Amino acid sequence: MKNSKKVLLILCTILIAPTFLYSEESKKMSKEIISTDNAPQAIGPYSQAVKTGNLIFISGQIPLDPKTGDLVNGSIEDQANQVLKNIKSICEAAGHSLEDIVKITIFLTDLGNFAVVNDVMKAHFKEPYPARATVEISGLPLGVDVEIEAIVSTNG
Repeated sequence: MKNSKKVLLILCTILIAPTFLYSEESKKMSKEIISTDNAPQAIGPYSQAVKTGNLIFISGQIPLDPKTGDLVNGSIEDQANQVLKNIKSICEAAGHSLEDIVKITIFLTDLGNFAVVNDVMKAHFKEPYPARATVEISGLPLGVDVEIEAIVSTNG
């Protein structure tokens, strides 16, 4: 008889406990907005970055100098360096670094700049490198030549 009571208690715990552990409120996705003055402020209805779960999604960054608000109009190398500085600042505002980036997407208006951007990447990242996609597109905000977005893992 004792064993049957234990089995019943275990079954009740298995069947009833989940309804107490997972309320409607806990099912909603939580979002934390990441923002810093050390990267350009959003130029539209979006956040610099959003943290949810163990991931941080950094919005596409363009070569804007956060101190002046001016575009970096130099070479593609100068532009890509500024973009990665902006991404680094957002990572740091979230308590992370470029090393925590697991995926980046690079948007270029000319894939002929691919090799130069690769060299810039090597200057900012160490192995193991993040996963990456590079896409040529017809235009970017404010007529810039490069935009980069990133995903950061907080498991590290």
